[in-house]
Amino acid sequence: MAYILSVNQLKEKLQNQDKLVIVDVRFQLTDEEAGRKMYLRNHLPGAVYLDLNRDLSAKPGKHGGNHPLPELNTFIGKLGNIGIDQDTEVVVYDQENDMFAPRLWWFLHHLGHDKVYVLEGGYQRWVQAGYEVTDEIPKLQAKRFVPRIQDEGTVTMEEVKENVSSQKAVLIDSREKDRYLGIKEPLYRKAGHIPGAIHYFWKDVFTEDGKWKMVGEIEKHFQNLDKSQDIIVSCGSGVSACPNILALKMAGYKNVKLYPGSFSDWISYDENEIEL
Repeated sequence: MAYILSVNQLKEKLQNQDKLVIVDVRFQLTDEEAGRKMYLRNHLPGAVYLDLNRDLSAKPGKHGGNHPLPELNTFIGKLGNIGIDQDTEVVVYDQENDMFAPRLWWFLHHLGHDKVYVLEGGYQRWVQAGYEVTDEIPKLQAKRFVPRIQDEGTVTMEEVKENVSSQKAVLIDSREKDRYLGIKEPLYRKAGHIPGAIHYFWKDVFTEDGKWKMVGEIEKHFQNLDKSQDIIVSCGSGVSACPNILALKMAGYKNVKLYPGSFSDWISYDENEIEL
């Protein structure tokens, strides 16, 4: 199944498709208002904005990690308010190819909505192609989104802890290697990784010039993983794991689950061990 859409394909859809919603999810972890400001300055025609912290995540608590999944009914209401229902095609974009569009892509799939694509190259590729941008905020007709939740799409901390002992599933850590190894940790009070986790940096699913790799290249990248085995994908807080999940799905892996709280949730339990 195709999950990536080129800017040319989106341009064509804009001309021929009325059941289409474009979602801008540009965001910067170091400046939480930057993405919204970029959207207000300029965005793709008809695009609405969803914010990683305000819309795609709940407020952090004692447990659940730094970007816990939002309260379900609240998020479903937001989807309906921006014109998304079961018949709507959704195209989501970042500034370039980043982690935030795959987060929404994953979440919609988790809710049973398959008609969702990530825009190859994001806003920057659209502008480079010479296509129009606007500062006009669209008014979309509200719809009713009815989820078909894929319960097997996530795992809890308890399930990850059980897997540390059983090793029934492969556990992937998507963070950069120095964080995985505990050499540096700029965000959390503990460094290292969940015991038994193997490293697949999320940016490695892109080519050197920042494009999504072709399916054959992704299959080669993940060639040491058994397609019949369950795979749990984690990162720091359930965001950068999502490009890896998308890539695994592109390569034909079906039993792929997200640990939403990821490392930031794992270390919130003092009794949980950490490997370096």
